[in-house]
Amino acid sequence: MLAAPQIIQTEAQPAAVIHLTVPRNEMMKVFGPAVGELMAALAAQGAKPDGAVFAHHLKMSPDVFDFELGVKVSAPVTAAGRMKPGVLPAAKVARTVYSGGYEGLPAAWGEFMQWMKTNGHEPAADLWEVYSAGPQSTPDPAGWRTELNRPLKN
Repeated sequence: MLAAPQIIQTEAQPAAVIHLTVPRNEMMKVFGPAVGELMAALAAQGAKPDGAVFAHHLKMSPDVFDFELGVKVSAPVTAAGRMKPGVLPAAKVARTVYSGGYEGLPAAWGEFMQWMKTNGHEPAADLWEVYSAGPQSTPDPAGWRTELNRPLKN
């Protein structure tokens, strides 16, 4: 289920990120361990996340996810292992919130992209998801919330 989409302007937000390029079918295997790695690297620097985990997809491909797994931070971080300083960009974006389990994300993106097309919005190449409520919040997928953000060309 999608919330009513809106068009907003985002501000650049400093982040700590790990860049991953993985086959789509490997995503579920690498995502959780990479989150653990990111949080451990932050903790080692005495840094704390300033928001939920996100995935900023840089290139879209049918077979491969090329993305930065990250979390916003309120103070700069230093590169350590695979973690490096990053940023969620300032952009004009179409945004909605999907409610439900992660297996429903592809259909949610399809519905969201159809809304964008119907309303004359041309998407840029990248996109990001913010996992505002998930398994870390509640075991019931009905309570999970994923913010979908698609930068716009126009």
